[in-house]
Parts: sequence; structure tokens; C-alpha cells
Amino acid sequence: MKSLIACSTLLAAASLLAADKDDVTSAAQKLASADNYSWTSTMEGGQNNAAPSHGKIQKDGLTWTDMTMRDNTVEAFFQGGKGAVKTEDGWQALDLTAAPTTGGGGGGGGGGNPARFMGMRLRNFKAPAAQADDIVGKTKDITKAGDAYAGDLTEEGAKSLLTMGRGRRGGQAPTVSNAKGSVKFWIKDGVITKYVLKVSGTVTRNGDDTDVDRTTTVEIKDIGTTKITVPDEAKTKMS
Repeated sequence: MKSLIACSTLLAAASLLAADKDDVTSAAQKLASADNYSWTSTMEGGQNNAAPSHGKIQKDGLTWTDMTMRDNTVEAFFQGGKGAVKTEDGWQALDLTAAPTTGGGGGGGGGGNPARFMGMRLRNFKAPAAQADDIVGKTKDITKAGDAYAGDLTEEGAKSLLTMGRGRRGGQAPTVSNAKGSVKFWIKDGVITKYVLKVSGTVTRNGDDTDVDRTTTVEIKDIGTTKITVPDEAKTKMS
């Protein structure tokens, strides 16, 4: 009898864990199906802290985003593999289907060229809804704790998120050791409104070790009321 009770308790706990994970997956999918939304993303840790970046997206894929590089804020629009980035010389076309060029800093830094860096960043872009759904798939279990849903990443999940955006340099992909991570999601009205991702580990490339301890916070707002206005010059570059 005791073994039956213990088994029933374990099954009930497993069912609750699965239900919590399903809640987050459903909330990510509901955000993805929204007509539009805006977000702010802040990253702390790693090699350097970055100023917050912002974005807006429509259901048809039209996206606006910005990023601050040194003292310059660069903004871009893109949709369906075509984009436009604003530079000191005006709007410049971006082909997001083309393979990134080599040289000038390799696969990671863009050689100090904000437009080139933005192009590389957008080739790996995932909107928050898709990113949240991807992160859920990289967690062990998710449980509701207070007003948040929290879980630890699998080791492979932490490795992949640690190397995200760190391309090959000199033909050699980075390797990761001691990878771990965790995530928290906040949901309101059945939609994800915020998530905080923490990852840490040692990234090794070309024999050089870099310890990474990074926290990314994404806050989502204006669901259904976000508007994107594309300047005429940017439209021309995207056509």
C-alpha cells in the first residue's frame, strides 16, 4: 500500500511539472500568434555589459530593432530575409540570406563596423516568443514558484545558449565546459511578459578560455498595440 501511495505521489508530481512546462510553452505560442508586440532586452555579464536593445515585431514578420555600439545607436528594419540598417551615410540594404563575410574581426565582432555587426546579429535573430519557446525546450523541468515559472537548463541547452552568436573564427567552433543555467518566466493573461535567462561556463576557442556569467532580461509590452513605421528610404532598400 505504501509503495502504491509513493508511486501515485511521484506520478502526481510529474504531472504537475509537465503541466507547468506546458503552461509556459502555451504562453510563448500565444505571444507568437499576437498581431504585434514590443520588447526591451538587457544583457549583463560576459565580456562586457551592453546597453539595452529594443524591438518591435508584427505577425507578418516585419521587425524593427536597435542596438547601441560604443556611443552609436544603430537601428534596422527587416522582413523575409531583406533588411535595411541606418548608418552615418543613410540607410543601407541588408541581405540576411547571404553568408557572412570573413575578415575584419572574424565571426564575432564585425570589425568595429556597426552596420556589419547588426547584419551578423540579425542573421541569428530570434524574436522573444521564438526564443522563449526554444529555451523551454532546453530546460529539465519547470515549476511555478510564486508569480514566476522557474527551471534549470540541461547541460546541452546551457552550452548552446552560451555559444549563441559566437560564430566560428578561423574555421574552429568554440567548445564549452562547466555549462549551467536557469530561467524564469512571468506570464500574464496567458502570455509571456518577461523572462530572465542566466548562463555560465567556460568558452574555449583557439586555446583561449573565457569565463562567461551572463544574465539576459527580456521584458515584453504593448501586445496588440505596437505600431511599426518604416521610413520611405528604408522601404526602398528593403525592396
